[in-house]
Amino acid sequence: MTVSPFDHPFLSGLLGDEETARHFSAEAEIAAMLDFERALAEAEAGEGIIGAEAAAAIVAALGAFKPDMAALKAGAARDGVVVPELVRQLREAVGKPHDKAVHFGATSQDVIDTGLILRLKPVIEHFDRQLAGLVDAFAALEDRFGVRSLMGKTRMQAAIEISVADRVRSWREPLVRHRERLAQQKQDLLVVQFGGAAGTLEKFGDKALSLRKALAAKLGLTDAPQWHSQRDRLADFAGWLSLVSGSLGKFGQDVALMAQAGGEIALKGGGGSSAMPHKLNPVAAEVLVSLARFNATQLSGMHQALVHEQERSGSAWTLEWLILPQMVAATAASLRLGGELVGQIESLGT
Repeated sequence: MTVSPFDHPFLSGLLGDEETARHFSAEAEIAAMLDFERALAEAEAGEGIIGAEAAAAIVAALGAFKPDMAALKAGAARDGVVVPELVRQLREAVGKPHDKAVHFGATSQDVIDTGLILRLKPVIEHFDRQLAGLVDAFAALEDRFGVRSLMGKTRMQAAIEISVADRVRSWREPLVRHRERLAQQKQDLLVVQFGGAAGTLEKFGDKALSLRKALAAKLGLTDAPQWHSQRDRLADFAGWLSLVSGSLGKFGQDVALMAQAGGEIALKGGGGSSAMPHKLNPVAAEVLVSLARFNATQLSGMHQALVHEQERSGSAWTLEWLILPQMVAATAASLRLGGELVGQIESLGT
């Protein structure tokens, strides 16, 4: 068994999402860090901070660079972060006399944080497409069955008769709001991280701000002041992840309860039982509840990671590495399973 069920050899069939997982592979992380180093060299050359020949040598070396993964693993164990060993290898690949121009004026956190944002960018686009698809799927469900009746339940007791449309709207409308939240949040989240050793960009003098702006533009990100110890952007994003999985958990819980009661919903497919061949378990609905509770639990850890001491923290930063990828993976699974579950509904209401 692997440490994480999200990339487990068989549990990932239930909890994984290949499109999202590939952006959290070691290969994707290294590629994003190399994109940072390439853009940094080009931006510094454009500002006259390093020579054009040095930038060309760096770009050429990056094009053919193959990292020594064993050395990166040893370096991370030694230094607590992978970038010092990665930069050492890059400088060796570039060679003299331009090796010292590699990573000039940057720090490890600039590389890793910006690399994370570069990888989150396509993940966010993927999530937005999935949400849009779910909103449409719920609208189609409402068109098919909306005029039918359901027994409304309050505090899990029969209350008054409602329409299917009433319940479907409680599933769909939060997802509409989550798309709106994501559109707003992208503006704050998809920003460059570039502060140098202690966030002051002291090596660049009066060129610091123009260099940071040029770096952001080359990476397709928004320019912003450094945020080494200001982690509210990532905590906000984690909150959004928990909201999405929580809303889909409510959908899953409702479907599981309707399936238990019988008569209100008909599902095609479902999970088999090793002991009771006649059963078709509402697996997708159940797992949506589990994922909602998982993300809600993890969110407190991301709020703990807001506590960065002084200008930069090692412990709080490492805590983010443990939590945020898992929350992204859980949300990806929720969106995938939510779409599958809507597709399994053959009849709703009476």
